[in-house]
Amino acid sequence: MKRIFIDADVIIDVAQEREDFYVDSANVINLIEANEFEGFTSVVIIANVYYIQCGNSNHFKTIEFIQYIRPILTILSVTDTMIDKALISDFKDFEDAIQYYCALENDIDCIVTRNKKDFRISQIPVYTPTEFLNKFIRP
Repeated sequence: MKRIFIDADVIIDVAQEREDFYVDSANVINLIEANEFEGFTSVVIIANVYYIQCGNSNHFKTIEFIQYIRPILTILSVTDTMIDKALISDFKDFEDAIQYYCALENDIDCIVTRNKKDFRISQIPVYTPTEFLNKFIRP
């Protein structure tokens, strides 16, 4: 079964039902929930989702959403080694570097994000939700 790492923007697309992105992001999450794929994210992303979502909602609704997404995605820890690798990496965005090394160290098959440009140097395939669905689900 393909192991996919879900970036924060995809989760927030679902939480906020972002008009242009919701359907494909929700479809990726639904495929994970249906056990078609194994879904992963990091503890850093869950914290970021909370912070961003609270700015658009309130604490209780945000916690309710995280409680919904929590059993769908396995939340990976971030280690000292991942932080150290991110610090010396060529990634322009430190937070994305942390996510990349978290995915790499956990044998993830691909990353699903809408910010592909931030993962240009990734050795792991990176897809937008639409690209992921087109490659693995749609004919």
